[in-house]
Order: sequence, then structure tokens, then C-alpha cells
Amino acid sequence: MTPPTVDHPTAARGWAILGLVIAGTALVVIDMTIVTVALPAIQADLGETLAGIQWVIIGYMITMGAMTQVTGSLSDRIGRRRMYLLGIALFTAASIVCGAAPTSTVLDLARAVQGIGGAILMVNALPLLSEHLDGERRNMAISTWGSAATAASLIAPLLGGTLVDTLGWRAIFLINVPIGVAAFVICLRTLPADASHQARHGRIDWTGTALLIASLALANLALLRGEDQGWGSAATLTQLTIAAALLTAFLLLQSRVGAPTLDIALFRKPAFTGAALAVFISRVLTVGGTVYFVQYFQGSLHLNPTQSGLLLTPVFLAQMAAGMLGGKLLSRFAPGYVIAGGYTCKAVGATALALAFTPTISPWFLAVPLLVWGIGGGIAGAPVMAVAMNVTDKQRAGMVAGTITSLASIGAGIGTAVLGAIYTTRIAGIVAAGPPLPAASREAVLAADGDIQRVLDLTPAAARATVEDLLSNAIASGASAVLFSSAGLAVITIALVLTLISRRNLPQPAASTQ
Repeated sequence: MTPPTVDHPTAARGWAILGLVIAGTALVVIDMTIVTVALPAIQADLGETLAGIQWVIIGYMITMGAMTQVTGSLSDRIGRRRMYLLGIALFTAASIVCGAAPTSTVLDLARAVQGIGGAILMVNALPLLSEHLDGERRNMAISTWGSAATAASLIAPLLGGTLVDTLGWRAIFLINVPIGVAAFVICLRTLPADASHQARHGRIDWTGTALLIASLALANLALLRGEDQGWGSAATLTQLTIAAALLTAFLLLQSRVGAPTLDIALFRKPAFTGAALAVFISRVLTVGGTVYFVQYFQGSLHLNPTQSGLLLTPVFLAQMAAGMLGGKLLSRFAPGYVIAGGYTCKAVGATALALAFTPTISPWFLAVPLLVWGIGGGIAGAPVMAVAMNVTDKQRAGMVAGTITSLASIGAGIGTAVLGAIYTTRIAGIVAAGPPLPAASREAVLAADGDIQRVLDLTPAAARATVEDLLSNAIASGASAVLFSSAGLAVITIALVLTLISRRNLPQPAASTQ
């Protein structure tokens, strides 16, 4: 039996902290998507253009993506409790300003501040769990936290629609306030005072901090705006080039400073590198699933949004349940095998879906591969996070969590770009190989990027039936190509985790004493 330590927190406190970080994570995750539902109402009320109102989402995502690494490293130095209280305070105060915003400019700025608060809350979730729970309890806590985040993303659209319809768009922000105040009070009462060692990690690397924030902000801007600006446009290429140059300067600096914002030596640990790559690739291929599932359901099978949501609901439910299973499996099997098992399910599910995607298949036949896909994501999710947090000491958990979260954000953006290019290229190929169409119809198909109604609105009446049939086949083929690509990425991830996250590369537990 492992002997207790003097400063080991009680199990009750550990589970209370789990509840606290779930509440904080739920706020952040819900606010990532809930605003999408309210955009038309916000636009109508504040009198903004459609392009301008998109910054309500973009500003939030840019600041969150830019601040994760920095705020994670800062929490290692000034303390988790101080940083988490700051995150709750920023997020809650910004929510008040969002709810009362008289103009779109005020709303955009408040959302940017909200994104900073969200970065602090997200990046400190795993360090808090790692610091206050050990062994199997830590693994199960991480699994529970991941499942709760999935549940939050699932209920966000429904919650947003209900609030907008009943109370107006401002309610989607103001509902955060009582939750934030309660979380602040619970944080004060639950989290222990920060240990004195957390203030003794050397001087803060302000130059590196500025370089990294600027680099990640530009990279996220390019990835979020790339489709609208054009992936090959001067604006996108300039943003990416400057971001790469700033990141290079940051990495060179980190090898020379005494207290780096990102310790490059972490990547010399094979298990950490494997976990980081798995998180990155997971976000790339997950975007390929969720986004193009919906494109196929609505553009090829002609399901409405409600039917598409219902078809996807079992995926999220399976992922939540499998997330808990992943935590249990960690107590019996090596993490590399558990993670590889999850990505095997992802590969099998993606391949089956890619083969099944046709305009004529019954949606019921998609249920099993969709469930397999969801189960794979759930099984792999928690073990990957657990490996990343376990390969280094708890004093650098914020830095590790910041790295993982930043890679996930960039992976989602790259997934949107790369898999989107595969999707549109395939559609263009199908259109080019299809029956001859009037020039206006062909241009409409390529310009609308799968939006059938827009295509039909732009197409002469005599050609509409032919165009609709062609586009249904093209969308099915494009989504199938994306899912084959996702399956290939899953297979690559399996090979990486089995090689890098092997038993010999993992820290060995301390010997038990009787």
C-alpha cells in the first residue's frame, strides 16, 4: 500500500476541485459555440454586417489560442489558485460587458478579454487535477473532465437557441455571471493557498511571452480567416509567414533563457512528444469528421439541421461513455495500447463511413460506424492527456497543458484548411468529370462550396435537376475523401503512439511499501 504523504490533499477536496474545473471548462466550451446560434440576432440588434459580426467569434478564438501557452507557464510561477481566480474574474467581468454591449466594437473587445479568461480556465484544468489527485483517481478525473467538456459542446446549440428565443441574445452572456460568481467563491474556499515554491521559478520571460502571443495570434487569425481570405491570398500567406518567423525567434530564445516559457527539452521525452502529436493529429482528423459529417448529411442526404443533429447525438454520447471507459482501461493496460485502441476505432469508423457515403444510403446504416467513431475518440482522449501530464513534474504542469492546448487549437485550424482543400478539390473533380453544364451552373456549383440552395438559386431552372443530382454525388464523394484521409491520419497516429508511448518511455511508478 502506498504510504500517505503529509501534504496530500483529501479525496473530498480533489473531487471538489474536479467539480470546479468542470464548471470552468463548461463555461469556456459552451461560449465557443453558443454565440454561433445568436449571430443573426446580434447582427440585427447592433446593425453590423455579416463579415463584421463574425469577429464576435474570431476575437474570442484568437485571444484564447494566443494566450494558452503563456498563461499555462505563468500559473507554474505565480500559482494555480491566483491564476484560476484571475481567469474566473476576467471571464465573468467580460461576460457582463458582452451582455450590456451597446455596439459591436464593445462586444468584440469584451469577447477578446473573455477569450483570455477562457484560456486561463482551460489551461489550468489539467494541472489542477494532476496536482490534487493521484494514480487511478487522477485518470478517472481527467476522463470525467473530458466527458463533461464533450457534454457541454453538445448542449451549447440547444441552450443558445432556447436563451435567444426566450430572453434575447444578451442572455447567452449574462447567464455566465451567476455561474462565474459561484465558481469564484468555490475557488476561494476549495483551492489551497499556492505553495511558496511557485513564486521562485526565475524571472518571467517577457520577450518570449510577447513573441509567442504574437506568433499564435497571427497563426490563429490566418487559420480562422483563411477560407474567406483565400488560402493562397497575400493576406493569409503574409500572416502565416510572419507567424512562422516570430515562432522561430521564440524557439531560438527559449534555448537561451534561464526560465523559458516553453522548455524545449520536453520534446526530448518520447512519451510527451507522442502525446503532443496525438493531440495535434486528433484535432486535425476530428474536424474532418464533425464538419464534413454535417456537410454530407445536409448536402447529399438532404437531412435538415434537426435530423443531422439527432444523427450525431449518439456519436457524442458514445464519446462521453467511452471517455470514462478510457480512464478505467488505464488502470489495466499500458497507455500506448489504450490510445492505439481508440485510434483503431477511429480508423475503422472513418473507413466504414467513407465507403458508405453515397447519396442514396439510408441514414440508419450509418449508425454503427458513427458509434465506432465516437467510441474511438472517447477511449483515446483521456489517456493522451494523462500521459502528457504524467511525464513531467507537477511544477511544470501549466507549461505542459499550455503546449497541449495550443497544439490542439492549431491542429483544428490546420484540419479545417487541409481537409477543406481535399473536400473542395474532390467536388471540383466530380463537377469537371460530370455531364456538360451551362457555364453559369458550373460556376455556381464551385462557388457555393456545397450549399445546394445557393447553387439552385444561381442555376437556370432548366438545369436545376441535373445540378442538384451532380452536387449530391460530389458532396458525398468529397466527404468520403475527407474520411479516408482521416482514417489514414488515425493509422499514422497508431504507429506514433505505439512507438513513442511505450512502457520504456513512461515514468515508472515508485515502488510500493507495505
